[in-house]
Amino acid sequence: MAWSPKKGLFMSNMLSHNVHVLGSVATSSLTAWRGCLVVKNVPQPEKPIVLYDMEGCPYCRRVREALTALNLDVEIRPCPKGGSVFRAQAEALGGRQQFPLLADQNTGMVMYESEEIIEYLFRQYAGRSVPSYYRGRVWQPVLGSVASVTSAMRGLRVSQGKRPERPLHLWSFEGSPFSRLVRERLCELEIPYTLHNLGKEHWTEIGPAKQRIKPGPFTPIPGGKRDAFFQVHKRVQVPYLEDPNTGEGLFESARILKYLDAHYGN
Repeated sequence: MAWSPKKGLFMSNMLSHNVHVLGSVATSSLTAWRGCLVVKNVPQPEKPIVLYDMEGCPYCRRVREALTALNLDVEIRPCPKGGSVFRAQAEALGGRQQFPLLADQNTGMVMYESEEIIEYLFRQYAGRSVPSYYRGRVWQPVLGSVASVTSAMRGLRVSQGKRPERPLHLWSFEGSPFSRLVRERLCELEIPYTLHNLGKEHWTEIGPAKQRIKPGPFTPIPGGKRDAFFQVHKRVQVPYLEDPNTGEGLFESARILKYLDAHYGN
């Protein structure tokens, strides 16, 4: 097959994407792969929880890890540095531009500080204290910052783009390296979305979608969020993006990123 500029660009883009995936794997490794397994499946609250968030911020990451551990969905309002869409809204709500900022419409709580938010989420929705695995440690801020560096600080600064009329929907879990790449781009473009956490509900689900620890066909736990997803899509794989503005539903991070840049990037 003859070489062409188009083929060269494709190969270059794939190489760049694979490098980003490796960086994201390093981020998950440095954060001890928290935000993968569900600690307790809790009922979804009546009203959505809202998180004003910077994807690349290590303190925001810890809150998202806890949300995955509880399999709680959350409305993400991206607030990258230099952003103009939700930062003023966050300041009006909480009094300052500091992130993470959690607003729970079910209880009226508005909270800064990742440690306090994590404690609140476990107490309010799981009726328990924070598990040891999710408690703060003195070294976590350093490792968290290094983890952000390994992802080339993506998901921290704004990138000019178009705004969708309606928020998007992303099925993800925090420790997924592929999902992180999509969340980073959504944050940079300041695109609001519902984050549907789809954490692994049993240790046999550990591993990529096509190479789980347990051999044989994948069977999700009946009645769980993964089972509900499986009934619709006949597989459980993240990231999965739905855009109600166009009717598109997409698997595969590379394909989703290409779609976001085509429809919402400049």
